[in-house]
Amino acid sequence: MPSFIPEFFHDFVNESIFPRGSFKSVPAVNISEDDKQFHVALAVPGMNKSDFKITVEDGVLNIKAETKNEQTTEDKKFSRKEFNYSSFTRSFTMPEQVLAENIVAEYVDGVLNISIPKAVEMKKDAAREIAIS
Repeated sequence: MPSFIPEFFHDFVNESIFPRGSFKSVPAVNISEDDKQFHVALAVPGMNKSDFKITVEDGVLNIKAETKNEQTTEDKKFSRKEFNYSSFTRSFTMPEQVLAENIVAEYVDGVLNISIPKAVEMKKDAAREIAIS
């Protein structure tokens, strides 16, 4: 059975403008499939599941995340305030034969896992003769 991943899952990151690895805030992604679904996994350690917003619109899976971290230390001699803000957006065009309404996501041990069920199980048809009417 041929894989539909290269044909349909298209990442909107334009590599001619933004080469892979040029931004540390864009997480690495793995996309795989089996007979029943596609699997998308993003390495995003240090975040909480509430930091993510995942949407599907017009056949495009959008994954957005935003996190803020502030730390303040005050002493008699000095004051220090450190803060960190990071965000990213990843968008993928999905194949037509998915059940977008049944997409499931979970965040475990720094990895965001998204399961996208296939609408039609792709099976090889048995050879048969087709009558001409």
